[in-house]
Amino acid sequence: MVNRYIVTLQEIDRTATALAGGKGANLGELGRIGGLRVPAGFVVTTEAYDLIAPGIADRLDRLSAVAPEDRETIRVLSAELRHTVESIPLPPEIRLPLRADITYAVRSSATGEDSAAASFAGQHDTYLNVAAGAVPEHVRRCWASLFAERAVAYRLRNGIDHRTVRMAVVVQEMVAPRAAGIMFTADPVNGDRKVTSIDAAPGLGEALVSGQVNADVYRVRDGAVTARAIGAGFGGADGSGGADHREAGPPPVLSGDEALRLADLGRRIEAHFGGPQDIEWCLDADGFAIVQSRPITTLFPVPETTDDDNHVYVSVGHQQMMTEAIAPLGLSVWKLTSPGQMVDAGGRLFVDVTSRLASPAVGAALAEALTRSDPLIGDALRAVLDREGFLPPPPEEIPSTPGLDRPEPIETDPAIVADLIRLRRAELETLRRDIAGKSGPELIAFVIADIQGIRRTLFEPRNMQAIMAGMDATWWLNENLETWLGEKSAADTLSLSAPGNVTSEMGMALLDVADALRPYPEVVDLLSRAGDDGFLDRLPEPARAAMQGFLDEYGMRCVGEIDITRPRWSEHPLAIVPMILSNIRNAEPGAHARRVEQGLREAARKEREVLARLRELPDGEAKAAETKRMIDRVRTFIGYREYPKYHLVSRYYVYKMALLEEARRLVDAGVLVKVDDIYFVNLDELHDIVRTKHADARLVRDRRDAFRSYQALTPPRVLTSDGEIVTGVYRRDDLPPGALAGLAVSAGTVEGRARVLHDLADADLAPGDILVTPFTDPSWTPAFVTVSGLVTEVGGLMTHGAVIAREYGLPAVVGVENATTLIEDGQRIRVHGTAGYVEIL
Repeated sequence: MVNRYIVTLQEIDRTATALAGGKGANLGELGRIGGLRVPAGFVVTTEAYDLIAPGIADRLDRLSAVAPEDRETIRVLSAELRHTVESIPLPPEIRLPLRADITYAVRSSATGEDSAAASFAGQHDTYLNVAAGAVPEHVRRCWASLFAERAVAYRLRNGIDHRTVRMAVVVQEMVAPRAAGIMFTADPVNGDRKVTSIDAAPGLGEALVSGQVNADVYRVRDGAVTARAIGAGFGGADGSGGADHREAGPPPVLSGDEALRLADLGRRIEAHFGGPQDIEWCLDADGFAIVQSRPITTLFPVPETTDDDNHVYVSVGHQQMMTEAIAPLGLSVWKLTSPGQMVDAGGRLFVDVTSRLASPAVGAALAEALTRSDPLIGDALRAVLDREGFLPPPPEEIPSTPGLDRPEPIETDPAIVADLIRLRRAELETLRRDIAGKSGPELIAFVIADIQGIRRTLFEPRNMQAIMAGMDATWWLNENLETWLGEKSAADTLSLSAPGNVTSEMGMALLDVADALRPYPEVVDLLSRAGDDGFLDRLPEPARAAMQGFLDEYGMRCVGEIDITRPRWSEHPLAIVPMILSNIRNAEPGAHARRVEQGLREAARKEREVLARLRELPDGEAKAAETKRMIDRVRTFIGYREYPKYHLVSRYYVYKMALLEEARRLVDAGVLVKVDDIYFVNLDELHDIVRTKHADARLVRDRRDAFRSYQALTPPRVLTSDGEIVTGVYRRDDLPPGALAGLAVSAGTVEGRARVLHDLADADLAPGDILVTPFTDPSWTPAFVTVSGLVTEVGGLMTHGAVIAREYGLPAVVGVENATTLIEDGQRIRVHGTAGYVEIL
């Protein structure tokens, strides 16, 4: 060590992040990989930065209080801080070991940078070809880049406190390369971990990083260059130039052999660091030198397996309308609840469908079945089925999967639905009685056993028969009435105001709450100003009773309700206030009854019209009789489609209240630090904690950090064990230019203002608005009474949002990829709920 503020790269490794920053620590670690060349250099440590930090402490306090969306304040404070730091002379204690005959690369290296959770790529400054005399000035510039506006905004968006980030600076001897570039040891687009992608440009590569030139791109897989793009367009893949040679202009930057050698270095670096890497490299007369390596933080994780075989995973979240990350406790509860070979990755759940796909008949049937719920999943699975040699040989026996195997039909009898609901309510009361008073290991064991019992309840024959009866009748009506009468999506109107739909009734019940509160202006004013959940206790009795009645019936629900760790409305009643205020503003008194009556009239009118037209056809009486039977079947069973999930989340709420009470006891005993620590362990781990009175604080902390990083990831619909995201497409040629394709789930066409929402708490909706959101689970239903149409990125014909949209008569298109980014809030759009596309007007 030259002095306490300087360390050479040879003196540090990956554990030195606090001293050398992420980039410096990774460079030190790279130097420990045998046969790898890293240009010589040193690090101006974070302790050197600490010498100047006291002079900016007050500004950092101000910056830490700024909201991420306050761009003007961020701009002003960032500029002030950057100017101040650049103006501070380098303290005399910092003596840089420089040689006058060498030029240097001076690079920022912040703590937290180039980590598995956040790369900070491009946020801080790098300077090349710096003369020795100018290095001190550029060290200060690197310190100051900690407060570049883009870096400040990045930290604010990722919840990183500016006061916790420190800056080291890497100073390395410059290499004079003939080529340089970037290498990803996984495909940066589709995530395939077996592909190495190399971008190469002549010289230092500055033009490549700044986007001024097109890179030569090489794709390497299984020891061969499989594709090569020379400037523009892929050409020969034999590594010899061949078809990709440019007749006018320079030759390829790398030969095929050089690309393979570089890819091999990449795999060695990846193996050393234990995960896919984003690597900066350069090539001179002495060969390849590595000047940076950091984890690729944008890749979706791959589920763990116990073998090296190919696997295919289908997202559970896209079926359950919950694509956000789920905490570990939530994952373990859902796995216990659900059938099939369930795995998790990136805080999301997937079903391993490999064995089913491997059987030709079963695989084709599975792809067809999933196409009905999500065409993009179905198309992606067909792409997998078409791959030669990817799937294993057909198994001798396909395992039965409850919920995917079709049950025997059931008779059309409303008493069946009534009896099922009665049984579920009785089971819920039994659960509340039996769990009362339980604590410690007995409580956790009880919860685990009871959750496993839910599976038997949900997939017992009559329950599945009742669910499938309404769905099958819907498909029958839509397919046959389109064939016979040219009527598209006729079941949408025929099922309006169908009885027994607990989710649609919830939306109507919130209209009743609005009616109860509307006569009290002081209550409306209080709700408008409510900033915490204590507002409920401040309401006058009639208003409080109305809200409490709603919460007693529906308070176990919330956005993302399949995750037991999510705050329920009963825990966080402020969440429903925006929808109550919207109903007070936008709905007339008595809207609930009028809407139901209107739906009944429209359904009856449609039934009379359809049956009359059918009777005029050849064999019309038989067609009309069968159609009438299916209409009765839809109206008997389609409402029950929503009840099993209502029952499930009701049980989850009972478990959660008991588990939180146990967590409070653990906090009081000093076993846990915070009550919500239990969210970051699974049920078996929680059982051990309760039994041993010991919790691994580091495990909980690491799980929290991982969960935070998972929240930034977008889960794929279909994923392979190679990490490849297999994407499906809508294979349609009937769309107007510029239209966004989706799945038609609720008939009609509507035009209006798009309201792009990611959080129900931001739902400032007006009549005629069209809701555009990533997904809608049952908790979004109250918003449906205000809007005139629905567009989601995720969904299917029988997912909750689609069922309720049909019942409320809202034109809806779901499965519109990237709808919330392609459609801007406030734009006028037209939703074609019958044809299945959206136009931006």
